[in-house]
Amino acid sequence: MKSPEEILDLMLSNDNFSQWMGISSIHIGLGRCTLQATITAEMLNGFQIAHGGISYSLADSALAFASNSYGVKCVSIETSISHTRPTKAGDTLTAVAKELHRGKTIGIYEVLVQNQNNKTIALFKGTVHISSDIW
Repeated sequence: MKSPEEILDLMLSNDNFSQWMGISSIHIGLGRCTLQATITAEMLNGFQIAHGGISYSLADSALAFASNSYGVKCVSIETSISHTRPTKAGDTLTAVAKELHRGKTIGIYEVLVQNQNNKTIALFKGTVHISSDIW
């Protein structure tokens, strides 16, 4: 069975979008993952703040890595996000995913996204389907 680190490396090596975002792994463990990314000018919308899809994508990646960390393939089936404050170019975002529930076929996770000042910028919740496929 692969370790959480090996699974994250394998998933990230095939994830062009997360690579484009400059996502880096801070911590990975069973049911947990912490990622970081810095907001660039290409990530800004017409208001010159980060497009909502950026914090969503960072949180979604943290969800994916946390849920797959057990060595069984998982895919999201429902997600939601609440944006609580804007982010700008140069801000560094940290997404911390933690497992709330893991059953035989369903896992539920929450992801807290904060900026470099430890201010919450988004709250994300995700539900995954746990398959029988092994990494």
